[in-house]
Amino acid sequence: MMIKRDYYEVLNVSAEASSDEIKKAYRKLALKYHPDKNPGDKESEEKFKEASEAYSILIDPEKKSVYDRFGHDGLRGEGFNGFSGFNSSIFGDFEDILGNFFNFGFGDIFGTHSSQRNPYPKRGRDLVLNMEINLKEAAFGIEKTIKLNRAELCPVCLGTKMKPGTSKSVCSKCNGRGQVRYQQGFFSIAKACSQCNGTGEYISSPCENCRGRGKVKTKKEIKVKIPAGIDTGMKLRLEGEGETGDKGAPRGDLYIQIHVNKDKYFKRQNNDLFCQVSISFPKAATGIKAKIQTLEGEELFIIPPGTQSGDIVKIKDKGIRNVNNHRKGDIFVKVNVETPTKLSKKQKNILKEFAKSRGEDIDGKVHLKREKIDF
Repeated sequence: MMIKRDYYEVLNVSAEASSDEIKKAYRKLALKYHPDKNPGDKESEEKFKEASEAYSILIDPEKKSVYDRFGHDGLRGEGFNGFSGFNSSIFGDFEDILGNFFNFGFGDIFGTHSSQRNPYPKRGRDLVLNMEINLKEAAFGIEKTIKLNRAELCPVCLGTKMKPGTSKSVCSKCNGRGQVRYQQGFFSIAKACSQCNGTGEYISSPCENCRGRGKVKTKKEIKVKIPAGIDTGMKLRLEGEGETGDKGAPRGDLYIQIHVNKDKYFKRQNNDLFCQVSISFPKAATGIKAKIQTLEGEELFIIPPGTQSGDIVKIKDKGIRNVNNHRKGDIFVKVNVETPTKLSKKQKNILKEFAKSRGEDIDGKVHLKREKIDF
């Protein structure tokens, strides 16, 4: 009689392991030793069987409690007689461990599923479209017409995939079950029938217009309203504007991914806009009323006296409207003070006189006071 290994040792987990840790450990072993990955390998088959048995006990709170107290003998006392006797229904919430990896579920391995056929028509495929707009279009919103090449129901067979006047027959390969079974070592494995793709039905006379697909590619034009305030990275969802589903199934959706192109004059940060202007030293020193072109037209604002190069002036509520709450951002204007490069002798003398009037000596050596670095 073969001595059973400790279930915790089999899965390489501690007795205090959580359900998630037990699942993770089993998944690792199951994917490594599954018979589909190791055809004809008896040792791998036994290890897979051993890991599955350990998992079936440790994932079940009642059986785990019995095992923790009495070991393998306690399980025999509870009517558990090894791998052939455990309840495979416990794998219902864990089917993705192997189902997605090997394209079949635990029900196929242990014989709990009667059919692979899906009684529900398949929903239409979602479509994704990239759209570029400029800053002004993003700020105020716009309606655009887009062109799509999407799948629609075939106008000849109306999605039945059959030539008009013909009918389907029972698939001869799977006898209408939608799946075929074959023995692989310890397991009886079921997979979707390759002839009918799991439907259990066979079309002997496919529609000539769509070549038996039930759908044809069709060019469509759709009007899309781009809301004011939209920004790069945002996505619009147009419900029911994706591809058509199987006959009787809903359409997919259309997703439009937005990219706002860079503007020549403004830089956007959330709902605020940033730009820069250059003014002369006299204007910066005395202050001026100035006009600037915004997205909404010309706007009057004040550059205060004594403005330094790099100072920021804010124009309130002239930025971009928030796409959700409609509050508007601001415009921040960076002021660059220009130093004249070509001066006449008269202009130089005027500036020297101006400097002297401020108590500055610019003819001799000028001693500069060091300042704290701010860059």
